[in-house]
Amino acid sequence: NHKIGVIPFDISGDRMAVMFVTSQKRGRWILPKGDLKINETHKQGCKREAFEEAGVRGKLLTDFPMTVVIGKSNGHKVENVIVTYYPLLVTTQTDKWPEDAKRERHWSLLDKAHKVTERADYLQLIKQFDAIAPWILETAKHKKAKLQAKLTQAL
Repeated sequence: NHKIGVIPFDISGDRMAVMFVTSQKRGRWILPKGDLKINETHKQGCKREAFEEAGVRGKLLTDFPMTVVIGKSNGHKVENVIVTYYPLLVTTQTDKWPEDAKRERHWSLLDKAHKVTERADYLQLIKQFDAIAPWILETAKHKKAKLQAKLTQAL
């Protein structure tokens, strides 16, 4: 079955960082993903998974879906699943989240992300993300500016 996932990221100037989480079974660095619930949109599912697995909330960049094949261990063997990932511009990171007892998180600069995960499937995804990074960065800067404006108005 087709899963959804997020690539949590943040920007500082022109630099980008990506957040990885550990997998539950083997403690490897992966990116949050899961199954859609009945009647859930990709956007809703992604936001839910991002919070459950990584304790982050943010703006989902729906213009940049990346569909890849990811190997998932079911304890006995690795089976391939199709996952559509979306970049998620992290705006909030909480200290407590639903799976905080089972997972760790780790921020990595995008140009060092290939050193975090040794898995070919995630390396492929990071490569794809990196290839469209200039457009993601542009969109993220625009979203951050809008958020700042909203905050300023609220004050």
